[in-house]
Amino acid sequence: MKLQCVLAGCCVLAVPVMAQDVTSFVDRQLPGLVTTYKALHAAPELSHHEVKTSAFVAEELRKAGYTVTERVGRYYDGSQAYGVVGVLKNGAGPTLLIRADMDALPVTEATGLPYASKVRSTNPAGQEVGVMHACGHDIHVTTLIGVARAMAELKGKWHGTLMLVGQPSEETIDGAKAMMDDHLYERFGKPDMAIALHDAAFSAGQVAVVPGPALASSTSIDVVMRGIGSHGSAPEAGKDPIMMAGEFITQLQTIVSRSVPPQQPAVVTVGQIHGGTKRNIIPDEVKLELTTRAYSEDVRQTIIAGVKRTAKGVAIAAGVPEDHMPIVTVLEHESTPATINDPALSERLQKLFAAKLGAEHVIEVKPIMGSEDFGFFGDGGKIPYVIFWLGADDPKQVAEYRTKGLQLPSLHSDHFAPLPEPALRTGITAMTDAAVGLLQ
Repeated sequence: MKLQCVLAGCCVLAVPVMAQDVTSFVDRQLPGLVTTYKALHAAPELSHHEVKTSAFVAEELRKAGYTVTERVGRYYDGSQAYGVVGVLKNGAGPTLLIRADMDALPVTEATGLPYASKVRSTNPAGQEVGVMHACGHDIHVTTLIGVARAMAELKGKWHGTLMLVGQPSEETIDGAKAMMDDHLYERFGKPDMAIALHDAAFSAGQVAVVPGPALASSTSIDVVMRGIGSHGSAPEAGKDPIMMAGEFITQLQTIVSRSVPPQQPAVVTVGQIHGGTKRNIIPDEVKLELTTRAYSEDVRQTIIAGVKRTAKGVAIAAGVPEDHMPIVTVLEHESTPATINDPALSERLQKLFAAKLGAEHVIEVKPIMGSEDFGFFGDGGKIPYVIFWLGADDPKQVAEYRTKGLQLPSLHSDHFAPLPEPALRTGITAMTDAAVGLLQ
């Protein structure tokens, strides 16, 4: 992967002048940044495998004058992650962490772009899959590089320490935790605050900040419904786990409708079900893979308890013996807490963006039930953080889709195609302005 990005320029602190200088800086460097973005887009790497992307990020941060450490992060199984940390110390003052996630998705790209990904890989099931930056992490990485160089040029206008993090494995929601488990703050210092951006399917040139709950927690749960196998013609001779699995799926939804307060958002979804080998054989077991979402830890625990209770109840009703009760496993290494933006820091960023970008470019959006692992950098509520949304779509396309009543291609879609030039311009400008404003 050959990626080159050379940024230069300088800015001053006075609000109108600095804003103009940041704009000029981005204008001069945007062609090179767009080239970098396209190269990243064409060479995506799956979670846990961000070898070239992380090396590229590390190289660019070193060029910008940062002290860089690679291979930061350790997963639950003991394997090393490809996290990157770049630190720029600039006198006394607060420490700000800025994160960009680097991994891509097992999606076969269908955008038809000249720089579309043609990368193929093998998933854990041994199947060949396409690989695509269908969530815009290539926008995030390119923005981080632009901000790194801009902040190096602006060293005379801010004080403190800037910690830039290239995070692996956000899509598997275990990369941030891996970095924290590798003693991130003990090794590099504890930040006073943390910010990140994530592109979104609204018009490029706009940003949005959601104070408080912004993204839901995600909890992965495996359920094995165990029965007693028999011939398909003699169901009375066994205990059918496929029938139990069907009843279990139906009853799961009563957890949200009858156990969770109506004022609290919650989702329980069965994403995979595997069972049986032949049409005339009742199998011994069926495996179901679930994902659950909530904003509240109390609701999360209510859902987990409800899944366990429902699975056991279905098995008891079917007459399954005690030694064949369902096995319910909560996969904590595939789970992440809700992303709760700090209200005070959110307000600061909203005002700053309105002043620098123009109030008309700061829009309101609602919290979503999607999940992020950025909240792990909050260290259990000890560090205020905010993740804000960055518009990535062509405004003309947005208007056209709205007129026709259509939905834009969303994140994780094989047709998701950010408009690089305005998205990067706004992302780098907003993040640089935020960093300078916070490091005073």
